[in-house]
Amino acid sequence: MLSYCPFSAMGGGESKPAPAPAPAPAPARVPAPASAPPPARAPVPPPKTLIKEWRKIQWSQKEEDLQFVKDYQPHNKDVKQLRVLLHGSTGAGKSSFINSVDSVLRGRITGRALTDTNSSKTFTMKRRTFKINKGGPGTFYPFVFTDIMGIEGLEKQGICVEDIKLDMKGHIKDGYNFNPYSEISENDPNYNKSPTLEDKVHVLVCIIDASKASLLSNESKNKMREVRLAASRLGIPEVVVLTKIDEACPEVRSDVKNVCKSKYIKETMDKISVDLGLQPNCIFPVKNYNTEMETNDGVDTLILSAMKRIIDFGEDFVNELQA
Repeated sequence: MLSYCPFSAMGGGESKPAPAPAPAPAPARVPAPASAPPPARAPVPPPKTLIKEWRKIQWSQKEEDLQFVKDYQPHNKDVKQLRVLLHGSTGAGKSSFINSVDSVLRGRITGRALTDTNSSKTFTMKRRTFKINKGGPGTFYPFVFTDIMGIEGLEKQGICVEDIKLDMKGHIKDGYNFNPYSEISENDPNYNKSPTLEDKVHVLVCIIDASKASLLSNESKNKMREVRLAASRLGIPEVVVLTKIDEACPEVRSDVKNVCKSKYIKETMDKISVDLGLQPNCIFPVKNYNTEMETNDGVDTLILSAMKRIIDFGEDFVNELQA
């Protein structure tokens, strides 16, 4: 009996194991998304130094303004010339303002009022009155500028406030050598015991350096305000001339016609208005002539704008005295 072979029916070949299933292909590696760069920061805008024009300056009317100043004559027959007294902190540009007005009116750069760019102390020691020549020899404009010693913050430095008050009343003559330690004595040969209307001050002009206005000490500001209050009691009008605007603001340095768009100049004027108690429309920004070899219409226009107000105020003051 034949034994049963289970493979005999399949041709007698040896049985092979079934092949193992192929491993499933590994999923394709998907590269991780690159981390997104941080959002770029918006560029920080530069400080907004120019703003909407806060005062209208008629830049095209220089010749009309110049003619106004040239034609001016006091109506009060007792006054042949308005007296304008300049005061302010040391180095603010009092003498330079006189030179600048002289330059505008004469059409060329002048320098009769001596200045000093190196000293931190006051350069003007003596009282001196400046006339501006008008055409021929011996002919002058009907206004004069009186230059005095500068104000300093510390006691016993700079001009005595009492001397400024006495000068406003006409009690100090030209040539007086100011003494920081004491006011002028009535026995001094430069003391005017009987001042006339022409000896008295008709307009008080406070000169302030725009580039250093924020650095003014409280002591200096207090002295300036004391002078202003004394002028107010005497009825003397006051104007502030803000000098060195080109040093205070780069945009004004590049173009003086930007002065009434300068945020810094506007803020400086507002602060001076608060500190001294003066209306902003009595504060005039100007650029003095210092490096220029020729006059400039824009610079002239600002100086003439201040001069027109000084003349108007002085004229009103002397006319009220006449009445």
